[in-house]
Amino acid sequence: MRFSTSFIAAAGLSASVFAAPITEVAIDDCDSEPSNSSAAAVSSTVAPSVAVPVTESLPSPTSIVISSTTAPASEAPSSIAVSVTRSNTAVAAVAAATGTSNSTGAVQWLGVNESGAEFGQANIPGVLGTDYIWPLTATIDTLTGKGMNIFRIPFLMERLAQGTMTAALDTTYLGDLSSLVSHITAAGAYAVLDPHNFGRYGGSVFTSTSDFQTFWKNVATEFKTDDKVIFDCNNEFHDMPSNQLVADLNQACIDGVRAAGATTQYVFVEGTSYTGAWTWTTSGNSDVMGNLTDPSDKIVYEMHQYLDSDGSGTSDVCVSSTIGAERVAEATKWLQANGKKGIIGEFAGGANDVCKSAVTGLLDSLVAASDVWMGAMWWGGGPWWGDYIFSFEPEAGTGYVAYIDTLTKYI
Repeated sequence: MRFSTSFIAAAGLSASVFAAPITEVAIDDCDSEPSNSSAAAVSSTVAPSVAVPVTESLPSPTSIVISSTTAPASEAPSSIAVSVTRSNTAVAAVAAATGTSNSTGAVQWLGVNESGAEFGQANIPGVLGTDYIWPLTATIDTLTGKGMNIFRIPFLMERLAQGTMTAALDTTYLGDLSSLVSHITAAGAYAVLDPHNFGRYGGSVFTSTSDFQTFWKNVATEFKTDDKVIFDCNNEFHDMPSNQLVADLNQACIDGVRAAGATTQYVFVEGTSYTGAWTWTTSGNSDVMGNLTDPSDKIVYEMHQYLDSDGSGTSDVCVSSTIGAERVAEATKWLQANGKKGIIGEFAGGANDVCKSAVTGLLDSLVAASDVWMGAMWWGGGPWWGDYIFSFEPEAGTGYVAYIDTLTKYI
């Protein structure tokens, strides 16, 4: 992601936290890619705005609810309150949402990206509570209580499979991920496993389809019995050696998941050029991604869409009140023409009237084409965003305050 000074200020961050920029790889072929990136890239390099002391990993799955209260930047909390109760109201709300077929004005899935575990890219494996944090289960309860039914969990491949992507999975990091996933799916919602790596491992582009297939076989083995787990192959490929490699890596992901015996879950695939919906038919994605195959026939094409001038999600100024609908139009046509399913895996808009109209237009477009669009997930939630322009952390996050009522109309 290419950061502007204004974005850094808007996100409530200082320039010094950007210590580990994503490696840019020069390419020299006919597949030119736009220079813009995504707001999600911020989480790969951002140090936490509040360091919450955590001395042990999360307890066993389905047993915890962590307080979502976050101290201001100048005052870190001395402890994290943990409760062993679960919100029955949240469970009921999500069960109702997921058990109801699409109706006019609703999408099948609506939820939030829950960041934290992918923070601190410069420090691998890093220290929990200092370099990275897991999303709060209390936040999940609040959002499922509103009817949200899907949560994308960004994490780092380097923390889960340390040293090499074919390594055995780290038991501590995996245990914490599993605890969060179990909490989400026990509430009736879907948990999307998102290796937030941009087609990189250890700072370099990975090209081995065999290694990538092994990584996904190892991951899927751990989650193959939970039908509400979704496997998201990799976040926002960009500046890759070729578009065909991106397609081949996605196919390796699908093959690895199915080889693990995970045959009932969805697999989300992402394209190059930061998987932008607005560039799907011009970036080369439409030429190669449609050839992916899955014996379970559960591929969903994940696209991301921001509404600022360069589509990067680094500004809270939207191009126009109609830009949301405009930027998904061509992708919608491609999905329909090719008989594919899609989801907007990341989207957001600023807390202003123009952006609210644009976001509404985007969601209205998904509803109108519910034959191909399965839903959308806001970027981004998580306890360490502070006053980030799109923060969806209850109750005070800028995005949450501005958009919770708007988004819940589509559930």
